[in-house]
Amino acid sequence: MIASRQQSQQGFSLLEVIAAIMLLAIAFTALMKVAGASISLSQNAAEHSEAAMWARSLLDTAFVGEPLQAGSRSGRFDHKYRWQLDVSPWNGAGAAPPAAPLHLYQLDLNVLWGPPAHPRSAHFRTLRLTGPQVDGAGNMQAPR
Repeated sequence: MIASRQQSQQGFSLLEVIAAIMLLAIAFTALMKVAGASISLSQNAAEHSEAAMWARSLLDTAFVGEPLQAGSRSGRFDHKYRWQLDVSPWNGAGAAPPAAPLHLYQLDLNVLWGPPAHPRSAHFRTLRLTGPQVDGAGNMQAPR
């Protein structure tokens, strides 16, 4: 009976301990890769969210104190984000008569960030309605 007790209390062999440690190492490595990917996705989402915030700010204030004109302009929001705005007349139903009181313009905004060689970008598009312009003497002018 004493001999059978000693055999049941032998414990684990060195090979079993090494196998258990290897299994834990593999599982830990897989978990760290998942955690790293999660952090990367969170950072990507935060960058796109900030780009959308900058875009909304620019599109809400574009041409508020000045007449809306077709063309292209660009600039920087801060050290990280830059933008390119293209304005073009929009006409979904054919050519509008030049004397029409209201005109639609399409605003296409690209927000760029990251290295200039391989920038990341987000594109935003909206329509803006403009009416006749009033000059300093109170005379109405057709939009350009």
